[in-house]
Parts: sequence; C-alpha cells; structure tokens
Amino acid sequence: MLSNLSGPSALFLADVGRIQERIADASRQISSGKKIAAPSDAPDEIEPLLQLRADRERNQQIQSNLALAKTGADSADAALTSAVKLMDRARTLAAQGATATLDAAGRRSLAGEIESLQEQMVVCSRTAVQGRFLFSGDQDDSAAYEVDLTAQTGAAQLAAAAAPATRRIEHPAGGSFAASMTAQDIFDKRNQDGSPATENVFAALNNLRLALLDGDPAAVDAAVPGLQDAAAQLNAAQAFYGAVQGRIQDAQSYSDSYDVHLQVQLSQKEDADATAAALELTQSNTQLQAAFQMRAQLPTQSLFDYLG
Repeated sequence: MLSNLSGPSALFLADVGRIQERIADASRQISSGKKIAAPSDAPDEIEPLLQLRADRERNQQIQSNLALAKTGADSADAALTSAVKLMDRARTLAAQGATATLDAAGRRSLAGEIESLQEQMVVCSRTAVQGRFLFSGDQDDSAAYEVDLTAQTGAAQLAAAAAPATRRIEHPAGGSFAASMTAQDIFDKRNQDGSPATENVFAALNNLRLALLDGDPAAVDAAVPGLQDAAAQLNAAQAFYGAVQGRIQDAQSYSDSYDVHLQVQLSQKEDADATAAALELTQSNTQLQAAFQMRAQLPTQSLFDYLG
C-alpha cells in the first residue's frame, strides 16, 4: 500500500487551493461587480448591510408617497385658484346686481350666472386625482358634495362630507405633517349649531343668487360681506396648500440627498473594487503558474527507487 502524501506535497496542494480560491473570488467580483455575494463572504458586514438596504427601501417608499402628495397638493392648489376666480366673478356680479338702475330681468340674468358659478364651485370641491377625491378627507373614494339648489347653501352634503382628514405625510428626517383639508373646512364652514358660518362659500353664493332672484338691490348689497368672507376663506385654504407644497419640496430634497448618502454607503460595503480585483486575479494566476513550474522542477522518485 502506498503511503499518504508527504509533508511538502500536502503543503503544496494547500497553497494551490488557497490561490485558486483567490482566483475564484476575484473572478466573481469582476463578473458580478459585488464583493459580497453570500453572508460567508463577510459575516461582520451582513447586519449593517441589511440595515442600509432596509433604510433605502423605506426612504424610497417615502419618496413615492411624497410624489403622490405633491400631485395632490398641486391639484388642490389649482382647484382653489379656480375657486378664488369664481368668487371674484361673483363679487363683480354682486356689484352689478346692487345697482338701483338694473331691472328685475337683469338681476335674474345675473342669478343664472351665479347658479353656474355655484355648480362650478361644487365641481372644485369634488376635485379628484387618480380616482381619489382630494377634499373628501379619509373617505376619498367618493365626493363630499353635490349641487342642490333647494338646500340652504345650494349644495347637499354627501356621506364623505363628515369624514375628517387625519392622514399625514411622513418626513424622511422624522415626524409628519398634515397635507389636506376637507371640503367642509374649505367650502362649507359651519358654526357650532350647524348653521352656515359667515365665511361659508356655498352659502355666500346661494344667498347672492336668491337675492338676485328676488330683485332686491338691498338684499344683494347685504350679501356682499358674505362673499368677502368666503373669498378670505378660499385664500386661507390656498395659503395652507402653498405651505404644504413647500414642506413637500423640502422633504423631497432631503429624501433625495439621503438616498444618495445611502447609495454611497451601500456601494462602499458591497461593491467590488474592479481594479483591485483585476490585479488580484492577475497576481494569483501568476503565482499559480509559478507554483506549478517550481513543483515540476523538483526531483521526483518512483517506486523503483525504493526497490533493492
């Protein structure tokens, strides 16, 4: 029976094995671009690497939420810009209707235009983006109001009108902020007893329409302060959304910067150094060839050398 490998032979094979492992590792890094392919490649780095990946996934989700919130805030701002213009037109018509020289037929004509403004104002309250009603609070799958000229305000509340707006936008730096108002808060402000407040947008337009239909210049003039309060209410709501747009932009800038930071950290931990890997591959191949060449030059003995 032949004996086991000699000490030098075993050492040679072990050295060759280590060199081949370095060649395989360098080749893998070059082909994949990653220096960590499995937990065993760097056990101490796995936990922080997984945490970085989780942080980046969370940040990317926040970025997606911010993009959706920006679309909503921009659309809400545009809707309120239209609402302010409608109210400005209503105030102009009120000034015309309060003129003593205007006859009843003229006031009825103005009332018809106010009715059109009421319908358009309700459309503003029903603004939707991707099937989501922006001013319906937490019940954003349905509109909060519809036109009803028999109602006290000229608009009827639907089920969504009672829904609060409790959703908040997460800031990547921590904390959150409110990003929406309800149609009731904006267009249908109420007193504690449920009656329309002086700044109620729907009521201000309806009171003007009814005064014009009555043909009473004094009643038309009396409706003007309500229109002014309603205009101030719309401007305040638009200012709220302007502030929301600013906070979203700030959060997006922070999130973008944070994402770059996370990418750099991830790259430092898992991306291979292509230059270093290529150098390691070249050097290891050279060492392997040299080892085989040196081994080939060593004197060899056969079984016959031991036979007498």
